[in-house]
Formats: sequence, C-alpha cells, structure tokens
Amino acid sequence: MIKKILGIAPQLESDGSYSPSKVALKLATVDRSDFEQVAYTKYKGKKSKILVIYTEQKNMEMKNGKLFSTGNHPIEALVPMLHLRNAGFEFEIATPTGQPAIFEMWAFPEKDEHVKDIYHELKPSFQRPRSLQNFIDQSFSEAASYAAVFVPGGHGAMLGIPEDNQVGRILRWADEQELFTISLCHGPGAFLATTVDKKPFLYEGYEMAVFPDSVDKMTPMIGYLPGHMPRGLSETLKTLGAKIKNTKADKTVCRDRKLITGASPLASNELGKLAAQTLLDHQK
Repeated sequence: MIKKILGIAPQLESDGSYSPSKVALKLATVDRSDFEQVAYTKYKGKKSKILVIYTEQKNMEMKNGKLFSTGNHPIEALVPMLHLRNAGFEFEIATPTGQPAIFEMWAFPEKDEHVKDIYHELKPSFQRPRSLQNFIDQSFSEAASYAAVFVPGGHGAMLGIPEDNQVGRILRWADEQELFTISLCHGPGAFLATTVDKKPFLYEGYEMAVFPDSVDKMTPMIGYLPGHMPRGLSETLKTLGAKIKNTKADKTVCRDRKLITGASPLASNELGKLAAQTLLDHQK
C-alpha cells in the first residue's frame, strides 16, 4: 500500500504480469527519443539486408516468482533501425519460431513521429516475421546479400534467445561470412547462444558495451522490475571473457572488429549512427 501511495509499486497487467511503476516510467522512459537526423550517402549495393532478431516472448519470471512485462524496447530497436534505413539498408525481421515480435509498449515514445513512422512501416513484418529456422534454411546461402545481424535490446532479449541453438548458428554464420553484428543493452544476451552445446564463446576477448547487472539490481527499489532478475548478463559475459567497457547505463557505444554494441536505451541514437556509418564505410 505504501508503495502504491508513493507511486513505486509495479503496475499489474491483465495477464498477471507487471509493468514498471509510475515513478519508474517517469524516470526511465521518454515520450520522444533523441533520434538525430543524419544526411547519409545512401548505400546502393548488393549487401543491403540486415537480419533483425526480435524476441517473441513477453513475460520474464523474477526470482520472487512475479512476471515482468517485457519484450523488445521500442527505442533500442527502432532508433538504430531508423539510422540504418536512412543509410540505405533494409530489414528482414525474424523471431525464434516466427511468432509476432513483442514490444515493451509501456516504453513507446508516443510523441516521436520518427519512431512511430518506422514502427508502422514495419508493423506487418513484426506481426508476421520469419522464423530463425526459415532463415537458416533459405538465407545462409545468400550471405552476399547481407551486411549485418542486429539484436535489439529490452529484457525480453534474455527470454529463450540466449539458449537458442539457432541464434548461436546465425551469429557464427555472420562471423564466418564477415558480417557485422549489432546489439545493445540486454540484446547481448544473444551472444550466450554461441556457447550452446558447450561450444566456445564466440566473443571471448572482445570489448563490448552491455547493460550493467548493478543497475538491474537497483531498479526493483523504484518498481521498474517487480523483483530481482533471474540471472545477470554483464557479469556472465565477463566470466566468458568479454571485456565490458561501461559501468553505467549510459550512452557508451563500442566497436571491436565486426561487433558493434551499446550500453542502454540512452545509447540507441549513438549506436545507430555508429552502425550506419560503419556499414557504409565498409561497403565502399
């Protein structure tokens, strides 16, 4: 009751899950992103496609048994895609089994016309994405058409994707074909999929920016999460040999070889600019 009065009680949704409290939404979400219009020289070559792996799962069970209403964070997903689209790249949307992509709609920037535009443009693909198996079966032989794989953030990226052998296969394929891999916030949870079946971690020794476990541990205090995370991400990546550049949930972005990463939702715009320009420079 006290938490409700103070506005820090997570909000119960119709399916029994919890979205962030009123205070957490004020502190951690915005109605406009910081998307920055950049005049890119558009890419017009053959390697124009980017595979985007979205989560199709909504609810994350916390250590206390409560469900967090999650999915892909709209700003983390769509702001980088705005930059990549404006640089001349196109997207193939996929989820693990081909079920619709899930968004954290409570974080959607309702007054941001740029984000709303690309969301509605791609909505049919979000509702009817490819499955990862379909991509493996039909597109592995078409690597010459692809520039990158992008895994957006949102806590939902840690549901199923880190244990999915198909995700691991796609990330290894991208590495073997010298494509770029782009991710941010909790999206690098996908990198854990490269260790499925006791395979070596693909990104051992890589520098990367990732959402800090230390921040996830603090957010239940303001009702962003309804409990503590079932497991951490940044520390797990460290134990596998990743070199985490950031200690805060900030605008840090990082490129190491063909891996491009960002620390948090705040890094979405900077990640998009870095990824778009890097891909353009590489394709020249």
